[in-house]
Order: sequence, then structure tokens, then C-alpha cells
Amino acid sequence: MTGTKDLCHPETVRVAPSHQAEASKIAAELAAIARTGMVLPGSVTQRHTRCGRPNCGCHADPPRLHGPYWQWTRKVAAKTVCRWLSADQHRDYQAWIDNDRRLRELLARLEALGATAFEEDPRWERQPARRPRTRPGQPPEPEQRPPDRVDGDR
Repeated sequence: MTGTKDLCHPETVRVAPSHQAEASKIAAELAAIARTGMVLPGSVTQRHTRCGRPNCGCHADPPRLHGPYWQWTRKVAAKTVCRWLSADQHRDYQAWIDNDRRLRELLARLEALGATAFEEDPRWERQPARRPRTRPGQPPEPEQRPPDRVDGDR
């Protein structure tokens, strides 16, 4: 990509070599997924159904259900969206759905590496303790401590 500047500055933060190696592996796999060009969120499920004809074998005991049919499902604006797929479509789109799952796994691993590097930054230990603000001629304010529970005591 031309004209894009690097927004990440790894030279300013010391990251463990093992984390850098892991991030490089993740980046290579992300690039491989990007080269395929297609990612499809959702899942595909194999379904067997009953029809509306009362004398059909799908209503027998034991039932002989119709199918298999393939159904693609995903969420759009908090609503479930489903589409029926042909066997050819299932074969073609399954790789895209697998790409989406792998992409999410890789992103979670990359986020975990970033959080670990953030927590391991040695500069956290060098920061001086904050002093409470005081006004001339007044005693210091009592220390404000965060609550033990954030969700409330109900």
C-alpha cells in the first residue's frame, strides 16, 4: 500500500523478542487471509426438516426427514439473518467463514500480546506516586480510593 505511514512505533516500547516473533507469525497469517480476499461472518449449519404434507415419511415414526439442507446464519444489527444455501454454495462459502473465524482468533491473540506488552512496560514501576493537591494554608485532602465493587451492592 503506497502512501500509508506506519502508525505503530515499536521502537518506543520494548517488547520481548518472543512477543515480537509471535506477532510476526500472526501478521503473516493475517496477510495470507487478506490475500484470499474474502471473509464471511456467520456460520453454516446442516438441517433436516419436516414438510407440510401429513402423509409424508417425514411424519412417520421414526421420521425420515428431508435434507440435508445448508443454512447460513449471522447477526445484522442484533437481528438473526438466515439464508438457505445450495450444496455448491456451501462448498464455496465455507472457506470464507473459516477465514472469518481464524481472523477473529488471530486478532484476539494479537490483542492479548499487546495487553501483555503494555502491562510489562518497565516505565510503570518508575512513575512517582501522585501527591494529593493542597491549597496554601489548608490540610491535604483525604486520599480518594476507588470502590471495591464497581457494579454496586444490590
